[in-house]
Amino acid sequence: MMQMPELLHSQKNSLFTAMNRFIGAVNNMDQTVMVPSLLRDVPLQKRDPDHGSYLRDAEADMYTYYTHLKSIRNEIEWGVLREDQRRKERAANTAVNAANLEAEGEDGNDLEQLLQYHLKGLHGVLAKLTSQANNLTNRYKQEIGIAGWGQ
Repeated sequence: MMQMPELLHSQKNSLFTAMNRFIGAVNNMDQTVMVPSLLRDVPLQKRDPDHGSYLRDAEADMYTYYTHLKSIRNEIEWGVLREDQRRKERAANTAVNAANLEAEGEDGNDLEQLLQYHLKGLHGVLAKLTSQANNLTNRYKQEIGIAGWGQ
């Protein structure tokens, strides 16, 4: 079955695809980083957009970032809250949202625009997190002297 080019393009930019890219990058990072404790006290470097050089992040080391990326992956895969907390929040949010929709008179178009806004933002965040997981993996390889392997 042949797919239309625009369908392939929309699948490439889907939220599901972005989440899978991020999860794949974190899984690759997790498989590459055999000894996470080696990341402790290794300064995290961020690229300076104005000069193209790297800046050190004094507040975080690579280990902290490694655990943070893994935690985000777990939240995407398993959810943020336990089920009993979700039920309570859903019940409270349903009542609040119904009242807000009635009071503000929002229609389907406004909700669709709001969804589009948040999807674009989430897509951008996932792309940045994916890039950061890939960068951490490459930095780890450099630190232990295996840069260039598996590329």
